[in-house]
Amino acid sequence: MPKILVTGGTGFIGSHTIIDLVENGFDVISIDDFSRSTSIALSGIETITGKKIKNYSVDLKNFEETQAVFMEHTDIDGIIHFAAYKAVGESVEEPILYYENNMFGLINLLKCVQEFGVPNFVFSSSCTVYGNPDVIPVTEQTPIKPAESPYGATKQMGETVIRDFTKATATNAILLRYFNPVGAHPSGHIGELPVGRPQNLVPAITQTAIGKLPKMMVHGNDYDTRDGSCVRDYIHVSDIAHAHTLAIQYLLEEKNETACDVFNLGTGKGVTVLEAIQAFEKVSGVPLNYSIGPRRAGDVVAIYANNEAAVKKLGWNIQYDIDKMMDTAWKWELRLKELNDQAMNN
Repeated sequence: MPKILVTGGTGFIGSHTIIDLVENGFDVISIDDFSRSTSIALSGIETITGKKIKNYSVDLKNFEETQAVFMEHTDIDGIIHFAAYKAVGESVEEPILYYENNMFGLINLLKCVQEFGVPNFVFSSSCTVYGNPDVIPVTEQTPIKPAESPYGATKQMGETVIRDFTKATATNAILLRYFNPVGAHPSGHIGELPVGRPQNLVPAITQTAIGKLPKMMVHGNDYDTRDGSCVRDYIHVSDIAHAHTLAIQYLLEEKNETACDVFNLGTGKGVTVLEAIQAFEKVSGVPLNYSIGPRRAGDVVAIYANNEAAVKKLGWNIQYDIDKMMDTAWKWELRLKELNDQAMNN
């Protein structure tokens, strides 16, 4: 079985990707220091797959600790790198935190890739690299415009670093630019678990609906869109996860066309924030307490994907629509309430 290292393996997308990798016959180890996640994902992965995943609680900014993982596992066939801070609003408020964490972690990881000769590298990039695009849907050839946030800038810089790295080494890479991952594993055993107040739309919706948050804010309804709210391409996390497995298989089978290929991961359909709220209310039967607030710094007006390259070359197929995304996210939120109630009663 090929051995894959997943960084950020207990995070939202990382944990779902580990499940998909295991289900497709890969041996997986994880690095996650729990700075933006908890160990609950590890037990969920074990429940779903029947396999216990070894996680190293290592901060990638610490080179010696990172290197020690590679010294223990000299047979890593590929890396999927998720570990990064990802909240747009927070990155605007704390840019140095984002540049330090996201860039130093990547550079230390690539030092180990070079030292230990890891042949394959998949990078968790983002549609934020496109900035505010002139034309949508965006393709992989859409011009890269100035980032709207420090978070987006770290993804642009990360892509540049990886491209230059692949030119100078024998490692091949894939950059996966995904749009807005939402939802949860259909089993209800893992899902998005933001630390503190959620920065992303869907956990804000579900936490408001369950009563964790008293009210939700929609950031602006005066954009040039069909209902005034921002347009995003929401994509189910399990669909995103499977694309990472396909990307690793693509590299292992040496199907890549260049040393650093790029793929968009999205549904190809734009959904407004208000339409997403309406979809949630429909599948859950819960009316949402929300209000319209001012625009938020760093937000792109509208963006969605042209996903033809991933569909054709990776053999990727989307399984979940917006209703299923909301349904699984709500199922996960109800599961968290159940676990919390059990803990309080014991």
